[in-house]
Amino acid sequence: MTIGFLSIQTAVFLLAYLLPGLLIEFRGSMFGPLIALNHEYWRFVTPIFIHYGLMHFAINSVILYYMGQQVEAIYGHGRFFLIYLLSGVLGNVLGFAFNDMNVQAAGASTSLFGIFGAFIVLGIHFKNNPGIQAMVRQFSLFIVLNLVFGLFDQTIDMYGHLGGLIGGILMGNIVALPMRVGKTYSIHVRIISAMILLFLLFFCIVYGLKRYQVI
Repeated sequence: MTIGFLSIQTAVFLLAYLLPGLLIEFRGSMFGPLIALNHEYWRFVTPIFIHYGLMHFAINSVILYYMGQQVEAIYGHGRFFLIYLLSGVLGNVLGFAFNDMNVQAAGASTSLFGIFGAFIVLGIHFKNNPGIQAMVRQFSLFIVLNLVFGLFDQTIDMYGHLGGLIGGILMGNIVALPMRVGKTYSIHVRIISAMILLFLLFFCIVYGLKRYQVI
């Protein structure tokens, strides 16, 4: 799944660069007015694979390659697929609800923060594993620094990152770990996490539509 997601965003980046007339960045980015007024709901998914410029693409691709493989190896292919996509969707939905109306956003970082969130859940379940705990501390520091920088850098989609992080934590609880790992998750925590995720998706979409006076 990691290589698959990486391949998709690479293909999209090359298409946008080689064929600018396709207007891929505009047609697929997270842009609230077109979602609300034109009902272009695919924009909750497509921004995950779109990047603005080579540096944006390269940084996110490197993080996806190294982090994705580690998390996918633990959670398994199907679980990782759900974590990555739904975290990204929640990040974009949160941005739709709370970002300024003229903000146009894209990038895999919403899903990457979802990976970080899912790894934090692993840290809770593997408290006696020094390797995982060390990585959790590193990722937690990265998350805090990124959120702090976002307060001063208007080009960073704070709500997208925050939504992705929350989505990753919730999805990490929902999908749990494969039985082979030997860790069990509370069914109550899984159900509550699923209910919170559904509520956030519903609330943010409705709130966003109300902001644009669609409903």
